[in-house]
Amino acid sequence: MSLIVQKYGGSSVADAESIKRVAKRIVETRKAGNEVVVAVSAMGDTTDELLDLAHEVAPIPVPREMDMLLSAGERISMALLAMAIESLGHDARSFTGSQAGMITDARHGAARIVDVTPVRLREALDEGAIVIVAGFQGFNRDTKDITTLGRGGSDTTAVALAAALDADICEIYTDVDGIFTADPRVVPKASKIDRITSEEMLELAANGAKVLYIRAVEYARRHGVTLHVRSSFNNNEGTIVYNPTEAESGTPSTTTERSEGAVEEPMIAGVATDLSEAKITVVGVPDIPGKAAQIFTIVAKTGANIDMIVQNVSAASTGLTDISFTLPKSEGQGVLTALRAEQDEVGFVGLQYDDQIGKLALVGAGMRTNAGVSAKLFTALFEAGINIEMISTSEIRISVVTRADTINDALRVVHTAFGLDAAEEAVVHAGTGR
Repeated sequence: MSLIVQKYGGSSVADAESIKRVAKRIVETRKAGNEVVVAVSAMGDTTDELLDLAHEVAPIPVPREMDMLLSAGERISMALLAMAIESLGHDARSFTGSQAGMITDARHGAARIVDVTPVRLREALDEGAIVIVAGFQGFNRDTKDITTLGRGGSDTTAVALAAALDADICEIYTDVDGIFTADPRVVPKASKIDRITSEEMLELAANGAKVLYIRAVEYARRHGVTLHVRSSFNNNEGTIVYNPTEAESGTPSTTTERSEGAVEEPMIAGVATDLSEAKITVVGVPDIPGKAAQIFTIVAKTGANIDMIVQNVSAASTGLTDISFTLPKSEGQGVLTALRAEQDEVGFVGLQYDDQIGKLALVGAGMRTNAGVSAKLFTALFEAGINIEMISTSEIRISVVTRADTINDALRVVHTAFGLDAAEEAVVHAGTGR
């Protein structure tokens, strides 16, 4: 008997009919002889609606109470789904994050999982029940408070449960047929990827691909969990996210084994874009040792997450240089305030802030062994009249920053240039990509 963990997003359980459809799918999995554990998100836009409601009654809601409020969305979904399964004649038991043994740190709104003790889940499975767990939430042992894991927390819940229960596979159900070479809402002819390495998926998730959240991919890779991303609206095979080292050794389930031994990865796995970042330029920095360290020590104290960094060559006449870096827009004003407070100490001339940028990332394990990828990327952007402002690379990724209003055009031309276009248009069943 296999143990399968399934996760259903908000669009998959958006209303009563959707919940009944998901219940039938879960029952079919159980009838096939599998043990089933399900992590479920809040229905549709429930989380956003609860957030709006909170801000209507309190301009700055207390974090503890916000977690109590937001965790209610998943509890509604889990109970309704358990009822729907029971109505089909199968035993189902729902559990909150704390009841499921999802232990987190004490940070409200963005808690991290520190341990999973699924004792009650294992007992329910041994008694033949289908287990339904509220995603996105956990429990801190010290404070005894409910916590939430942040956006994408239900994905992380599912992966953590799969790791703790030693599941054979973790199925992530969404409203698209798998992982695509680009966002199918922007590139209608994006191609579905059958298999992708966890390394490539990490890069895509980190650079704006929203079908999987980076924390879930990180957790899956660290704990050896194989993911199957597929649609809850049909029975089509989706995309397998696997660890290539394990797949070659044959340690995971047969779902991830290679039929003919090791296979070369495709040169390009996909293209991702991100409009959530801003750029700060520190103008007129003295080009002497230690100044960059001063600047980024100040930034680090704000807790901001820096992405790309570029330092210009200093002007010989002035001995000054400019340092530019990108970071989430939500953290921009805090960093500007911190830098301004230390301007005299660091000795820079001024600051520039730009929140109208977009980042495009080209990802593929095959870049390691294929020459000319950069040339093809830059030529495609040049021929489309798109200017590049910043460039960053890793072993399997090239990222560029351009203007926000050109990022969708950039995505389409790069996707075409690398031969990623499919013959037919992709289908997004619920219109959100989640």
